[in-house]
Amino acid sequence: MSRVLRRYALPAGLVAAAFVLPFVDEALGTDFLFTAIVVAVFVLLALGLNIVVGFAGLLDLGFVAFYALGAYVCGWLASTHFRQVSFSLGSTARSLTGEPLPGIHISFWLILVVAAAFTALCGVIIGAPTLRLRGDYLAIVTLGFGEIIPRFFLNGDNLFGFNLTNGTIGIKAIDAPGIPFVPAESWQRFSQLDLTPWYYTILALVLLTVFVNVRLQNSRLGRAWVSVREDETAAAAMGINPVTTKLWAYALGAVFGGIAGAFYGAFIKNIFPTSFSFSISILILCMVILGGMGNIYGVILGAIVLQAINRYLLPQLNDLVHALGDVLGSEALSQADIPKYNFLLFGLLLVLVMLLRPEGLIPNRQRAEELHDEDPSTGDAMGGAARA
Repeated sequence: MSRVLRRYALPAGLVAAAFVLPFVDEALGTDFLFTAIVVAVFVLLALGLNIVVGFAGLLDLGFVAFYALGAYVCGWLASTHFRQVSFSLGSTARSLTGEPLPGIHISFWLILVVAAAFTALCGVIIGAPTLRLRGDYLAIVTLGFGEIIPRFFLNGDNLFGFNLTNGTIGIKAIDAPGIPFVPAESWQRFSQLDLTPWYYTILALVLLTVFVNVRLQNSRLGRAWVSVREDETAAAAMGINPVTTKLWAYALGAVFGGIAGAFYGAFIKNIFPTSFSFSISILILCMVILGGMGNIYGVILGAIVLQAINRYLLPQLNDLVHALGDVLGSEALSQADIPKYNFLLFGLLLVLVMLLRPEGLIPNRQRAEELHDEDPSTGDAMGGAARA
């Protein structure tokens, strides 16, 4: 009964709670939907990175590159950036007079597919010559990739005389999604005044990602990833092509990074190259490690915990410290900027997790058994866990 509850009832309850969140938020007047949407974007990113790091065991330090690529695809295909072109496909974007806007304007729903395909292709192009590397060498290459892409967008305003990215100014006024045939006006054209359509859109994307992750984990490809992660040489001896297997992980992880970036671009409406710094890659990796590498629900929990600390707990703590400083007459406390030290706090939290619970908050069972096996050479972790 407990296994059935854990496998079906608990996820169903969490999904139901996620669906009623907008109604609860409206009833309580907490204005929590914006934070919930941003958290869901990072959940989507963490689930994508979990395929690479958790399933296949590849240390990727440049995952933010796919996030940036997806966002810029949205900017290119749903704005007036390319004013010399006039093309529209399924978009509801119009000028104030009702005339078509200059530039490329493609439906947001098609852009999600294009962003996923484009980032997957970039993942294959980058991964094909580099995934023959292992361990630290692969991490260094992915780190370089994660640094090159944002720099490319930063300096892409004069690429052979062509303005591709608009440089530091970025791409602005990105089209909002819309579903014309839906009776509700807020769904016909998504706006910032009613965030409910945005919330349900990213919730649907997260649920789709979870479904794909679950199916991949239990598939033949998922078992090949585990084999390569545990012992690449032994996996190759058993007939598994390590390079192809790792390339699939890299490409599929990039798909969800691109989808998250495309949604983020449409939601924020303004894309700047400074929004895709190396620190985001580290933050997403911390989410995967904190929650439990290889465990889908653990990764979701890790993303929620870190983003809740970053976007809710630290600002609340900052207000509390300011109030305390006013009461005590302490100028240092009154002017303290607690959120500025968020990465310091994340680092301390990660160190504590590595010392006290190295397998993560909700660990993958196999990884937990490996970490707690006193003598890995005996291979009795499974048996010891069963006897316990």
